Amino acid sequence: MHMGASVSDLIAALDTRGFRHLGRDARRWLNFEGPLNTSAGQFACDLSVDPDFFELPIVKLKEIPASLRPIAPHIGGTGGICYLAANTVVIDIFDPLGQTLRCLQEAEDVLDRVLKNEMVEDLAEEFLIHWFSRYCYVDGGNFQPGVVPAFCLISRQGTRVPVVTKDLARASKRLDIIGAVTDREQIPAFVVNTTAIPRPLLGNWPPDTVADLLGWQRALDARCAKKIQQRLTEAFQQSKKDAVIYIQSPQMSYGFHVHFGDSVLSEAKRRNARGTKLLYSFRITRLAAVRIDAGYIVQRNIPGQKTLAGKNIVIVGCGTIGGYLADMLVKAGAGLSGGQLTLIDFEMLLPQNIGRHRLGLPYAFFSKAEGMQLMLEAESPGVQVRALSVDARHAHVGSPDILIDATGEEALGHWLTAHYVATMPILSVWIEGPGTAVRALLKETPEGACYRCLSTYQQQGEFPTVEGGVPYIMAGQGCEGLYVPFPSTVSVQAAALGADMVAAWVNRRGEATLRTRVLDSSFAIATADCNPPKIKDCPACTS
Repeated sequence: MHMGASVSDLIAALDTRGFRHLGRDARRWLNFEGPLNTSAGQFACDLSVDPDFFELPIVKLKEIPASLRPIAPHIGGTGGICYLAANTVVIDIFDPLGQTLRCLQEAEDVLDRVLKNEMVEDLAEEFLIHWFSRYCYVDGGNFQPGVVPAFCLISRQGTRVPVVTKDLARASKRLDIIGAVTDREQIPAFVVNTTAIPRPLLGNWPPDTVADLLGWQRALDARCAKKIQQRLTEAFQQSKKDAVIYIQSPQMSYGFHVHFGDSVLSEAKRRNARGTKLLYSFRITRLAAVRIDAGYIVQRNIPGQKTLAGKNIVIVGCGTIGGYLADMLVKAGAGLSGGQLTLIDFEMLLPQNIGRHRLGLPYAFFSKAEGMQLMLEAESPGVQVRALSVDARHAHVGSPDILIDATGEEALGHWLTAHYVATMPILSVWIEGPGTAVRALLKETPEGACYRCLSTYQQQGEFPTVEGGVPYIMAGQGCEGLYVPFPSTVSVQAAALGADMVAAWVNRRGEATLRTRVLDSSFAIATADCNPPKIKDCPACTS
């Protein structure tokens, strides 16, 4: 037992609740048995306690009451009681006795409410827990109802794992990358929409056959059940092996895999069965969707926010900042859904660059832009990346939604501003000194300062980065080998600041246009995030 409480203390405390110590299990957890007290009486349970109390105690009914069969909210198929979600509570490791007793009380309260039918609505939220049998890979979202491309991954043991997609080639490539290199066979698949939020059927669950499945669906949405039966009939005409039905509901998507070679009918009865009698007899495997499409991966961590999907973005400079920034922007949706990410850099990645670059040794002596394109396309199949290994002054950038200068070269930044600020927003991101700070400036409105304006201000002592000024430190030997020393952590933080500002831009959050992050704790920030005004008659941004 952890933090000042002994095993004997826990045994004694639980003994007062009527729990008997049974010893330890294979994981060295402490095992007990005893009663859970509810308004409907006592129910025997097993209790397992982590001796270090980093995990919640496990409470499991020895026998599930008949009134809670075949399913009940918060009661697992083997009797386990889901009384708290582990990721929603902070376990106090300094009070294992009190925490264990409180967890036991929580389990009793949940069981009591379940027995009173007070938590039936939770079944809808827990649907996938009760539905799950096997996973199905899904490459896409918001499918149109009807036929959908699909295939099965076939293991050496013959296990068939369905894949539903909008693009067979893209899905295959994504699965290759995650290591699902197996035999593949196309199968019939259909998408069916329903207006009903799924919930388990209390009387007969889970469905194991087409008949069970249709009976359950009729109770939820008769129209959907009719459509499923129609699609199953079509599928059986196309394949005598298997098919997938993928159901899109307002709250979640789920599906099932029907096995036309596996019937609950005896062989003799099956030979004579026709029509719905045969169709209803086929066994099914319930499927929970594992989304592998880029759109879902991008949106999942920022629900309710706009991503960069559909935007045309140009990054000038694929070096220590631009490489990490390009990677972050692709993870935020750049290059997806008709959008494109253009990378401009004429320099070659040399071995000495790798210590603070997104690319590693396999890309040494590649063009930085082309190396980043190869890496991004390999890791994110379907992303649209264009690499231009030319001087930015000679590049045809087109009409992007935003241009990002990640070169850190002041003169080039001024040139880019002068040539493009009238037609597109420009974000400049750079590192101050030897990693003292990172800064970024967005020029989007006529009244806002541009990169050249900020340079002019700083020559006049305005909008400084840190108190006392940024130190000037160089490393290396000779004119050809000089460089500013700073670790890759600085590059990552500069890229992160740039990515944050792009996210704010696409979501129209109206945040400060000049942002500073001081990284060296020996310095104090001199200018808080703000909106510097345009300098009158600035040669770069004045029409």
